[in-house]
Amino acid sequence: MKHKRALLMLGLAMLLGLAAVLLASRWLLNQSPGAAGRIVVAAVDASPGQRLAPDMVKLADWPVESLPSGALREVRKLEGRVLRHAVQRGEPLSEGKLAPAGASGGLSALISEGKRAITVRVNDVVGVAGFALPGNFVDVLVYTQLDSEGHEGQRAISKIVLERILVLAVAQEVGRDDTKPRVVNAVTLEVTPVQAEQLDLARSVGTLSLALRNQVDPHPGITDGATKVSLLGMPDVHAVPAAVSSAPPAPAPAQSRPRVAQAAAKPAPRQCIGVINGVHSGQECF
Repeated sequence: MKHKRALLMLGLAMLLGLAAVLLASRWLLNQSPGAAGRIVVAAVDASPGQRLAPDMVKLADWPVESLPSGALREVRKLEGRVLRHAVQRGEPLSEGKLAPAGASGGLSALISEGKRAITVRVNDVVGVAGFALPGNFVDVLVYTQLDSEGHEGQRAISKIVLERILVLAVAQEVGRDDTKPRVVNAVTLEVTPVQAEQLDLARSVGTLSLALRNQVDPHPGITDGATKVSLLGMPDVHAVPAAVSSAPPAPAPAQSRPRVAQAAAKPAPRQCIGVINGVHSGQECF
């Protein structure tokens, strides 16, 4: 009798467990399929300026609650579009990462609206030892001689002329995902029309150098430029000295001397008489 009750309880437990599994499976199957959306992602790694082909993108499931802003959902609308930024495999695509529709591939697609691209010749020193890579920001310095007459140390000057300039390309490469230094002979910078004129003038009047700066540092570097005088801390020999009077110093006022005491008054005249003493004679006064 006891064995029958134990077997009955065991069988009931197995039935209840099987029922729980079936109910859980049915609940999972009945969940809304809208919990995941399908968006366009990159199927391969791609570089800026590259034109998208059908095999370079694909649709992928993405959680609805974490969909990227501006994510695209139709693959056919992306055919022939040009990338403005590098993308990695599996990365969602959005309009912000693409050049405007109809733009041709290459460097021109990377230039922002209202900007220009200008190339300057560099060497391993000017190009920050190859660390000025696409996507970095640099300051442009010029070393030149001032036109004003004066001491040589005052005429030679080094000055920052352009700040926070975006590097579009080094040599003929526009890839921005490479962190290894590359020593090249030319760097292409993105500038405004006014900055393009300034940069063209700067490279014609002096020697250019690039200074690599922090990507997220917006603070300007306001300086007066460096000259030999300011660099070495020498006094400015051409500074006009303060006017100095050529008149001799005024003599110190003579100290008053105490008056010399007047000579003592002459004694009153006395009465004198002659005295003859033997062979001697003399005079006695009284």
